[in-house]
Amino acid sequence: MELLGVGTPTMWAGFLSFVVFMLALDLGVFHRKSHAVTMREALAWSAVWVACSFGFAGLVHYWFGWETAVEFVTGYAIEKSLAIDNIFVFVAVFGAFAVPAALQHRVLFWGVLGALVLRALFIFAGSAILLRFHWVLYVFGAFLLLTGLKMLYLRNAPEEDVTQNRLLTLLRRWIPSTDGYRGDAFFVVEAGRRLATPLFFVLVLIEVADVVFAVDSIPAIFAVTTDPFIVFTSNIFAILGLRSMYFLLADIVPRFVYLKPGLALVLVFVGVKMSIAEWYKIPTLVSLGVIGVLVGGAIVASLVTFKPAVAPSPRQP
Repeated sequence: MELLGVGTPTMWAGFLSFVVFMLALDLGVFHRKSHAVTMREALAWSAVWVACSFGFAGLVHYWFGWETAVEFVTGYAIEKSLAIDNIFVFVAVFGAFAVPAALQHRVLFWGVLGALVLRALFIFAGSAILLRFHWVLYVFGAFLLLTGLKMLYLRNAPEEDVTQNRLLTLLRRWIPSTDGYRGDAFFVVEAGRRLATPLFFVLVLIEVADVVFAVDSIPAIFAVTTDPFIVFTSNIFAILGLRSMYFLLADIVPRFVYLKPGLALVLVFVGVKMSIAEWYKIPTLVSLGVIGVLVGGAIVASLVTFKPAVAPSPRQP
């Protein structure tokens, strides 16, 4: 396995140019001014990213064949599924800091941009390690298996208060800040002092959350393929659609009560797949089907069993 994988330097350059172009189009044209993202807008952008992802899968099929295309789609499905867990964190962070709806897209844009850079570093580091030490793949498998089992065990544990994050506490001590938001700025100069706004601390928490989730999701994709080009492109396409998915699902994601157990089972399955690869290789198409059943089943079960809170009827005089 070469560090560039099946992709040629031209393919890598073309893909990265496409990503830069789409991000520039997103921030420079469609979201030039901060505004609350509507459901219609989120749906449109979600459709755009999904279409781009499967269009690229078609190119992968044309370039490298059916098996590699299935690996891309499976890697994309794993990252897309696990990314839903990020939305729970986004909802908690934006709620805890009372981030206005008009500012949320800006935070997620820069958060995703930072995530792209961090994911690239993680993926290339992981590829380089696997290239030299293949046995690390089994360490990844054991880690994912234990992580999935831990998620199942702690599925009913109370959520942590995101405002009590240790890194956030340290940053607040070191970095002077304003007492409120200043439009969509992360930093402002007031009375000759450079101050951080609460939006900066929100961005830090978003980035920290992505690092935590990347520790699970990137090893999970290596269970499907160790090719850096396929791992990177499938991961990036899933991350690029995360913002629109948040605005699409933010209001209903609390209903997905069985989603976290479903994602935990995905990690358990992937961990088992990696751990037994020496003796039996589970076909990629079977893996894609299992992931679809686990995540889709968890979502359907959640929606079917969800019971909205009923407001008490007013007392009759």
